[in-house]
Amino acid sequence: MPPAKRSAPPSAPQAPSPSEFALIRRHFTRPTRHTDLAVGDDAALLCVQPGMQLAVSTDMLVSGTHFLADTDPEDLGWKTLAVNVSDLAAMGAAPRWAFLALALPRVDEDWIAAFARGLFACADAHGVDLAGGDTTRGPLTLSVTILGELPQGEAITRAGGKAGDDLWVSGQPGMAALGLAALRDQARLSPAGRAGCIAALQRPQPRVALGLALRGVATAMLDVSDGLLGDLGHILECSGTGAIIDIATLPMDALLETGADEALAQRCLLGGGDDYELLFSAPASRRAKVEALSARLGLALHRIGELTSEPGTLWLRERDGRLVPGTRSGYDHFA
Repeated sequence: MPPAKRSAPPSAPQAPSPSEFALIRRHFTRPTRHTDLAVGDDAALLCVQPGMQLAVSTDMLVSGTHFLADTDPEDLGWKTLAVNVSDLAAMGAAPRWAFLALALPRVDEDWIAAFARGLFACADAHGVDLAGGDTTRGPLTLSVTILGELPQGEAITRAGGKAGDDLWVSGQPGMAALGLAALRDQARLSPAGRAGCIAALQRPQPRVALGLALRGVATAMLDVSDGLLGDLGHILECSGTGAIIDIATLPMDALLETGADEALAQRCLLGGGDDYELLFSAPASRRAKVEALSARLGLALHRIGELTSEPGTLWLRERDGRLVPGTRSGYDHFA
């Protein structure tokens, strides 16, 4: 007689996944600064200060399109909000309220907790209230709508540039693109250079203080998200101007110090995205004011060219003075 079969030990019961509302309460409900009623009701209640306009922007980050699938979730939380804060900085607006919509392929509490830490670190750094949002199941997609305030009529748009204005860019454009190239094994950088470039990609620093300080100084402005020359094209189109970029004045030194060769560094600086630096125009008569702002904020501001009276034309001035046509193409989601 064969031995009796032994029953397999019963498996431990699995804890049910928390509900959508439990996730929101646990990870995304915080005290607010500027909000009369925030997360937890059908709509938020906001109170705008007298004499102020609302600036509103929406950005979406999709896994595999805007970030690599293995991106650290805390970094991703920071960047999800930072790229939206940067849009307000580019208008000269102070960020106030954000609404977060999350599509998650599954419930991973550790991932969500890390994402929330990064998101709220950026919110705390810039005084932003998370005022509401939504969650659902689906391919990993992160969408933020952000609202800010600025005095009536003081927004800096893309349409105010004039021929003869100086062109300026903040910080160090090109670092983020080099970081992405390094992650894709398309660039060999020094260990320190690689770390710095990846940090620029994963943790962009919105230039809010600069954007606020440029009210009444800059004539046109935007943030560099899809490549410096490609984004410059939006200013040229909206302002009805052309531009000349001086190769000799481009901030290349820090890129070369990462170990990148000169050709790659220049491509990343002029055509790379994800920098979230501010590109702006200002009259030559305000040059001293811009330089004083740079010193006061401790932020490098580079004068890289000028706007011209030839609408839509873009030239690069080589070191020997020759003018060569510039390529205005930037990142295009549907190209």
